[in-house]
Amino acid sequence: MASTVAPLNADVDLPTNVTAQTHNATASKVTNMVVCYSPMMITTNGIWQGVNPLEFSLPLFILQVAVIVITTRFIVLLLRPFRQPRVIAEILAGVVLGPSLMGQMDVWGNMVFPQRSLLTLETVAHLGLLYFLFLVGLEMDLDVIRRSGRKALFVALAGMALPFCIGTATSFIFRHQVSRNVHQTSFLLFLGVALSVTAFPVLARILAEIKLLNTDLGRIAMSAAIVNDMCAWILLAMAIAITEVDSTALSSLWVLLSGVVFVLICFYVVRPAMWWLIHRIPEGESISDMEVSLILAGVMLAGVCTEAIGIHSVFGAFIYGLVIPSVPLGVTLIEKLEDFVTGLLLPLFFAISGLRTNITKARDPVTVGLLVLVFVMASFAKVMGTIIIAALYTMPFREGIALGFLMNTRGLVEMIVLNIGRDKQVLDDESFAVMVMVSVGMTALVTPIVTGLHKPARRLVVYKRRNLQRIRHDSELRMLACVHTTRNVPSVLSLLELSNPSKRSPIFIYALHLVELTGRASNMLAAAAASASTNNNRSGSSALPATTEHIFNAFENYEMHTGGVSIQTLAAVSPYQTMHDDVSVLAEDKHVSLIVVPFHKQQTVDGGMEPINPSIRAFNESLLSASPCSVAILVDRGLSAAAARMADEHRLVLFFFGGPDDREALAYAWRMVENPSVSLAIVRFLPPDYRERSFSSPTYRSADTADSRAINIGTEGKTELEMDEEYLGEFRARNQGNGAIMYADKTVTNSEETVAAIRSMDSSTHEMYIVGRRPGEAGSPMTSALEDWMECPELGPIGDMLVSSDFSMGVSVLVVQQYVVAGAPVAAAAPAASVDPVRQYLSNANLHPVAGPGGYQTIPPSSAANSWSSGTVGF
Repeated sequence: MASTVAPLNADVDLPTNVTAQTHNATASKVTNMVVCYSPMMITTNGIWQGVNPLEFSLPLFILQVAVIVITTRFIVLLLRPFRQPRVIAEILAGVVLGPSLMGQMDVWGNMVFPQRSLLTLETVAHLGLLYFLFLVGLEMDLDVIRRSGRKALFVALAGMALPFCIGTATSFIFRHQVSRNVHQTSFLLFLGVALSVTAFPVLARILAEIKLLNTDLGRIAMSAAIVNDMCAWILLAMAIAITEVDSTALSSLWVLLSGVVFVLICFYVVRPAMWWLIHRIPEGESISDMEVSLILAGVMLAGVCTEAIGIHSVFGAFIYGLVIPSVPLGVTLIEKLEDFVTGLLLPLFFAISGLRTNITKARDPVTVGLLVLVFVMASFAKVMGTIIIAALYTMPFREGIALGFLMNTRGLVEMIVLNIGRDKQVLDDESFAVMVMVSVGMTALVTPIVTGLHKPARRLVVYKRRNLQRIRHDSELRMLACVHTTRNVPSVLSLLELSNPSKRSPIFIYALHLVELTGRASNMLAAAAASASTNNNRSGSSALPATTEHIFNAFENYEMHTGGVSIQTLAAVSPYQTMHDDVSVLAEDKHVSLIVVPFHKQQTVDGGMEPINPSIRAFNESLLSASPCSVAILVDRGLSAAAARMADEHRLVLFFFGGPDDREALAYAWRMVENPSVSLAIVRFLPPDYRERSFSSPTYRSADTADSRAINIGTEGKTELEMDEEYLGEFRARNQGNGAIMYADKTVTNSEETVAAIRSMDSSTHEMYIVGRRPGEAGSPMTSALEDWMECPELGPIGDMLVSSDFSMGVSVLVVQQYVVAGAPVAAAAPAASVDPVRQYLSNANLHPVAGPGGYQTIPPSSAANSWSSGTVGF
């Protein structure tokens, strides 16, 4: 890396103050300073040679980058509780490091940010800016503009035209006070562009943070911001061409025409070439490193072309990124570049902007007040324009105000406009500093104002089918299936297949792809594309990310080839800390009875279990506490294998200890056993004094330490034990003579006997265990010792034991938790006598053939104690 250092014997007095240094560095046209290059001043031989490392360009540059990144991250942490976008922290970090605060100390300015280092720092910062604008172009989907409709288009136009007109008009009225030292026409033009722009990348992150990205308000704001951003770049290119002080009208015209030719070449030459490249990639493979390198080299070539034309290089990078298809090429490039560019290079640009921002230069209260007034008037005009458009489209008034403030989001684009204006001497130090600080203040107000204005009250959704026990086993079932990765899909589809979907008992599935919100552009792209596809029923070309597209296709293919199933694919982008809220709201809105989520561990090649993401475990625990319906955690240990899915018979085992969760597990197993290929073995564990305590009132476990749900102890005067007996009796009566169902009682006195009994089973023929999360009574000797050694409390004592390495590694586990409202009666299945005769006839006709003699038989507890594993009897 080349370095610029001051000549050792130059007859020039270097400014010692960093403010003066910065001013001289950015106003080179009016200085006569001579800076020489010394190849010996790049790297140092070390402090032990008696030299100062900060006198050499490379160590100094490394120190500057470290200071800028650390300061930025520290301010990000400070602003995180206030839910502020990262761009505010980056701008404030530059202001803190600049002459406004730290630059007031001469030692800081001379040692950390001396003038001889600014050229290197600014060059690398603009390189980072070049690639970031390339990423911004990749984020924008041109199809969004076509899909946005007139509403978003009018919002964007009103949000640009009114602020531009009112801002420039107000500035013109006070032109003698606010533009005394610069070219007035150029000042008005640049100020109008800066006032009318909306920062699309910042807006996307704000909408995701306050959970408005997938709402109608968020979609309108995103579409309007994309249109606004593109118009802003066109205006900026025109402003740069027109405001050249030394240019003629003819040269400005040539700049504009050359810019139009560049845009046409990008759209009609570069874009088809990118599609040709995509079609050359074999299916299932990703783009090669050589092709990625060529595309990234094209970013710099595009920047050189627009710089040679007379427009800023970032314009070329933005247009180049805009013409590259978002999927799959755009997503791949974003994932490769984003962390390095946004985390390391982009903060350098804001640091340079901060070094140029000197708040102490804003000394004239009249000028400062009038500039703030111009900004406020333009912001007010943008809000009023948006409200007018919202009123024309009958949007609520509060949503119109919220949309207006969202369109006032400032960020990187405005900083670029202000920096270009300052480089071209259109803005002086005072106006530049005031505009930067007012922009930061306006953007900081967006989140709290929009959050206060747009508070969609979570309506109380009243529906009774919140658990499986409340609905008939042969009625329709609404399920919400959550998946994190493509690996979760086969196991969920296998579970759906076992759930016996049919025309008589259809299953409505809401397949939800959960994507963690990290603030990365790829997340925003996934959310915007998924939202658009959901609202357009995925018609036409899809812009979904590859992972989401594969998940959606898998569920839709299953729906096409399976009867009795209706699937709606959805995607949710949210931080894992609040993701359970999104799932709960969706489940309540869709009247879901059961939510199925995958376990946070996945099976390895050797049969063990390894964690995927610790945040998934926290999400599962939070969902168990806040869910508005029943929840099932699926532990896949072979259920997704092709051999298991194609098997002619599926053997399931239900361990029944009693309590609401075990009854819910039995209700789900009841639905499964209607599948002709499913056989069910029910093993009921009983204490030795079961007969003596049959009519006592045991206190069944309610809310665990990790669960805040209230569990109903008794309804209509019934104890939990009586409800267990009633539901089991109803299950037996309904399935009398069904040879696919086995039943056994097992008497155990403590946890050791429980473990031994389960271990003695022949697990080689079983495909899945079904258990309740909180089995039996609270503190029951049958499970109390297991609770003390639980590694995964979200699975409960029995589920945690079954997924441990001590048990079979080839049997999947389904852990079920029932949703029970305190004081609400649990409706048992209707008695057989009250069933409709036609439905009862159809139900009997569909029963499995009886393997043995009819009649119901069971094994007494005494005999089951010795031969229960091999002596189960069909009923």
